[in-house]
Amino acid sequence: MRLTGKMHECNMRFCENCKQNRDRNHLSYMRPLKDMLSSAGDKVLYIFYDFENTLITTYSDKSTLHVRDLVCSQNFCECCEDVEDGDSVRCGKREHSFWDVRFGDMLTYLSEPRPWANKIVAF
Repeated sequence: MRLTGKMHECNMRFCENCKQNRDRNHLSYMRPLKDMLSSAGDKVLYIFYDFENTLITTYSDKSTLHVRDLVCSQNFCECCEDVEDGDSVRCGKREHSFWDVRFGDMLTYLSEPRPWANKIVAF
């Protein structure tokens, strides 16, 4: 059992994402953002996205066609990372939705010029 410098705890496991001992049923799918933040000189736009799908056609008991209906994204920069709601003075509208399998629209949005940013990180 891997420990983090603390005393042994029964029925716990070390989570590589959280860097802590957690219950065996603990699920942690993403690393904490602080481990991935860029250096202080970078002006970064962070974009989190998610694909929503509909299961339309069943091919067999174990196979179904997933059709992308919606791509949602939310972005922030260092000026608005602690703001819960609303738009950012620097990076503008923070929430975007791209309907009807418009993945190209999202790519167009991602490639828009942003003179204030020298890096875009998408999750």
